[in-house]
Amino acid sequence: MGDRSTIEWTEATWNPTTGCDRISLGCDNCYALTLSRRLKAMGVEKYQNDGDPRTSGPGFGLSMHPSALAIPRQWRAPRMVFVNSMSDLFHAKVPLEFVRQVFQVIAETPQHTYQLLTKRARRLRRLADELDWPPNLWMGVSLEDATHMHRVDDLRQVPAAVRFLSCEPLLGPLTDLKLDGIGWVIVGGESGPKHRPVQQDWVVDIRDACNEAEVPFFFKQWGGRTPKAGGRLLHGTTWDEMPQRLRSATT
Repeated sequence: MGDRSTIEWTEATWNPTTGCDRISLGCDNCYALTLSRRLKAMGVEKYQNDGDPRTSGPGFGLSMHPSALAIPRQWRAPRMVFVNSMSDLFHAKVPLEFVRQVFQVIAETPQHTYQLLTKRARRLRRLADELDWPPNLWMGVSLEDATHMHRVDDLRQVPAAVRFLSCEPLLGPLTDLKLDGIGWVIVGGESGPKHRPVQQDWVVDIRDACNEAEVPFFFKQWGGRTPKAGGRLLHGTTWDEMPQRLRSATT
């Protein structure tokens, strides 16, 4: 089934695939790893064949769940839906045909707005022309530090209605971040026992870049041992800016 979400910038999660593997420093303390282990130990069927997201190779498991494709059709009231909070739809092990099926569900449920996030921006760019892009799909890439700025360049070539950046966990400054072609930026510090601290200057620089480019800015958290440990205030203000949902996605 789909799950109501506690993530501040969405309302529900939908996981047509589960499982992933490490691709960069932002994956080191992945919340999905801890959660998937817990669900697997609880005997939740969907997570029994997934591998450790920090490893790859013959023992790695990424599972596709065709039965999950029907879930959004069961939601009548409009929702903001985060796609694959526990996986990456553009992982190399997910066939193009299955990606197309996910996109088809999105197109056939225009009452919802879907947020799809990937670290595999190169494959996203390569497949973009082979996909039909519905107007109720927002496409984003994760950007944890300046060494992965190429993901933003790849995203710019994707014909999504909204292109967005998730700078979480933010692990370094994003100096000279260019926001042309980008419609939304999320920033957040890391949480958990092994969290790496975020510096205020890094967050302020991104906020200022968003303000200058007139791009909505969403500050999710400072992070700490728990997601709420450091709060969400930046200079005394909560930043909850988001793009407007497209009229065609709600009518």
